[in-house]
Amino acid sequence: MSPGIQKVEALDEGHFVCVKWEDGSESSYPCVWLRDNCQCPLCFLPSAGARRLLFEDLDVNITVKQVALADRKKISIIWPDEHTSEYEAEWLKKRCFSEEARAVMRADLFLPECQYWGSDLQLPKIPFEEIMYNDESAYKWLCTLKKVGIVLLTGAATRQGELIRLGHRIGFLRLTFYGPTWQVQDKVDANNVAYTTGRLCFHTDYPVLQHPPGVQFLHCIKQTAAGGESEVVDGFHVSNKLKKQNPEAYQILSSTAVNYIDVGVDYCDFAVHCKQRIIDMDSRGQAIRINYNNATRDTVLDIPAEKVRPFYAALKEFNDLLNSAEHKFTYKLKPGDIVTFDNWRVLHGRQSYPSCSEVTRHLEGAYADWDVVMSRLRLLRKKVLNKD
Repeated sequence: MSPGIQKVEALDEGHFVCVKWEDGSESSYPCVWLRDNCQCPLCFLPSAGARRLLFEDLDVNITVKQVALADRKKISIIWPDEHTSEYEAEWLKKRCFSEEARAVMRADLFLPECQYWGSDLQLPKIPFEEIMYNDESAYKWLCTLKKVGIVLLTGAATRQGELIRLGHRIGFLRLTFYGPTWQVQDKVDANNVAYTTGRLCFHTDYPVLQHPPGVQFLHCIKQTAAGGESEVVDGFHVSNKLKKQNPEAYQILSSTAVNYIDVGVDYCDFAVHCKQRIIDMDSRGQAIRINYNNATRDTVLDIPAEKVRPFYAALKEFNDLLNSAEHKFTYKLKPGDIVTFDNWRVLHGRQSYPSCSEVTRHLEGAYADWDVVMSRLRLLRKKVLNKD
């Protein structure tokens, strides 16, 4: 049931509107925000879900001339210039400025819940064809991907092109200098360390880009009999451990801009340079993205000489935690498996495998941006849960 309004009044000389709800709670709304978000056709374009009111036409010191309760489900405001705005109770309740209401809205919009893991990971598995044709399964896949950071899709065909289908399921794939999809196999004169048979240490892909891909897909088409096991580690979990164990090391890695480089030819020729912090944080000091790839870390290190050794020491401690037995999870992809994981959170690696004159291991890879993935998740949630 939508909330009912008991009473509405202007406060603070008309700068705030206070709504008293039938459940006994109260919400206070700044008038400048109410005027900015008037929902009338002159101020808002419903077909685009976009604001028409120009910011230069907004008076930041505006007060209400008159506020009234139109009915239990709506309030009406007359502004000093006689413009009238109406606001539905349910719309207002969702946008309450209390800490509790804002936390609920954050959770609803961005699904920030994180389930940390180590070597005890129970790798979530869902049949590939299920998520392709069943909305509930697709919704479960994306929710689990957001919460746990990794999901294994099973039973895909062992041919190239399945990731293109997966991209269409969510919206579209991310194009990079390695193409819309790329083939991970042993190559002569490899332009990437992944295209060899050697061991790959834990890394995130593409920190050399200003906005690294948020999600990675790896589809196993052919698997070597010996070696080639995959390894993953929860970078957010390890970052939290580092923060508790050595706050100074955490501070160094979250504040030092590290140079990355990638130069070569693939989808087209490229010369990419970027500076990234190993651990990106939000305003609360919580890790929100790991940018760590030892292979593409540049020889250029743009910090004072006296800060170099402390940086290496901090990175060494982080790297040791990533590789500790309690944190890493090892598994082996089978032909038809597609591992999907959060490239901002989950670092991945590979054990070496024997070199051979013919291709013995073949994965097809692709990327998607979190914006695309979260968009599909919200749309699926609306269909599956009938949620506005």
